[in-house]
Amino acid sequence: MHLQRTTRTTPWRRLAAVVSAAALGVGLLAGCGSDDSDDGDKDSGNAAAAPGTFPVSVEHAFGSTKITKAPKRVVSVGYTDDQAILAFGVKPVGMVDQYPNPEGKSPDINTQWPWVKDKWGDTKPEVVMKNGDSGPNYEKIASLRPDLIIAVYSEIDKAAYDKLSNIAPTVGRGKAEKEPFSAPWQDNAVHIGKALGQEDKAKKLVDGIQAKLDTAKKNHPEFAKQTAVPLSWYKDSVAPFTTTDVRGRLVTGIGFKGQKKIDEVADGKFFTVLSPERIDLVDVDHLFVINDAADQKALKKFKLFTNLKAVKKGNVSYLLDSEGPAVGAAMSQGTLLSLPYAIDELVKSVG
Repeated sequence: MHLQRTTRTTPWRRLAAVVSAAALGVGLLAGCGSDDSDDGDKDSGNAAAAPGTFPVSVEHAFGSTKITKAPKRVVSVGYTDDQAILAFGVKPVGMVDQYPNPEGKSPDINTQWPWVKDKWGDTKPEVVMKNGDSGPNYEKIASLRPDLIIAVYSEIDKAAYDKLSNIAPTVGRGKAEKEPFSAPWQDNAVHIGKALGQEDKAKKLVDGIQAKLDTAKKNHPEFAKQTAVPLSWYKDSVAPFTTTDVRGRLVTGIGFKGQKKIDEVADGKFFTVLSPERIDLVDVDHLFVINDAADQKALKKFKLFTNLKAVKKGNVSYLLDSEGPAVGAAMSQGTLLSLPYAIDELVKSVG
């Protein structure tokens, strides 16, 4: 959920795609029904078929999609779906440019994170949508000749779904997910795994990450005695994430107590921008600051922040977002590939 700002992009805008319907345009979605078409005979270039068991039928928010055989050319329309797809041994031919790539920089930053670089190798997927676009580039997607489109961590609506499913069988977000980006990462991982014929593997990967969280909690019982909040500097204000956001879930997942009062103030959103009168909401034992260097520098000049007890005691983990080790991006993306890395770095940052 990355909100835009005039200077730098914040971690939430890149993380879950823009919280407002404006990110993809409200009227962009559509489509219930079943996709039974077999696009597997299309020219697939040198792409290898995805391993897995087929056929499978996947129930989702817009109906049911039948995938008759292992897909060879998968396009990711969800903001982080490409990483889940990679975790199952499939390299998407098209993906969303979630973190804006610096002009002229190649390869795309989104293929170079420490947790995905080896998975991508020399493959350079096409960009089918940039973060903040009004919708996916349907012509570009069609030109890639996909035999499966995955739009799970996405806010496409029924109209967009209909357009996509006219190109290839398309899997939308989970059936139980009423609002875009509201499903737990575990559910999204299993949902995508099922679409790729690897539901059992998905469950094992999820269990492995949960075991990693449980180990961190067991090894650091001192976390359980402390309340912690992940936050960012946004629009010259302190902006904490809720306990239900993926960043908040990670903090509590390794053992810290969450600040549920933030959830009340956020009123359904995954974050809130605090007025000076409510800075007390982040006056907790430990803070995790997710920003790149320039924003961290600005935050450290904000007196209301420097007066917090955690700051005075040095109990702040400053986590670079897209720069350097990009721990913030790993937390924000919350995928099968980024979470193990994020957990390790998060625990290390407290020590």
